[in-house]
Amino acid sequence: MITDRKQVTEMILSAKVSKGLKWCDVARAVGLSKEWTTAGCLGQMTFDKQQAEVLGEIFGLSDEAVAWLQVVPYKGSLPSEVPSDPLIYRWYEVVSVYGTTIKELIHEEFGDGIMSAIDFSMDIQREENPNGDRVNVVLSGKFLPYKSY
Repeated sequence: MITDRKQVTEMILSAKVSKGLKWCDVARAVGLSKEWTTAGCLGQMTFDKQQAEVLGEIFGLSDEAVAWLQVVPYKGSLPSEVPSDPLIYRWYEVVSVYGTTIKELIHEEFGDGIMSAIDFSMDIQREENPNGDRVNVVLSGKFLPYKSY
């Protein structure tokens, strides 16, 4: 019996490793971006029935696990306020150092509001560079202005 979505994530990660799968191949089979598919497989997004069934086939999941992929998850994947994983910590560092700059520049350009993480897309690519390859991350979120009432 599965009692929470984390168990399904563990099943997916175990099958991914044992089968030698890549997220881009899983995403192609599901018909979504590798970023969104990965977030969903890690328990942060909800799949529709057809997408969940494809994932069930790829990862060898039970019907119960496939059903859990269709349940709206509790979002937030970090185990602590300050992440200890070095890669995730660097993102925390980026927000700590540049967060006020990002906020200031968005407000200057768009006004008072936020960048949506719901109406949102992300693209992560390798950028070849003779001095060492770089990680190129593009985040694109709809601007949502605060409304007066």
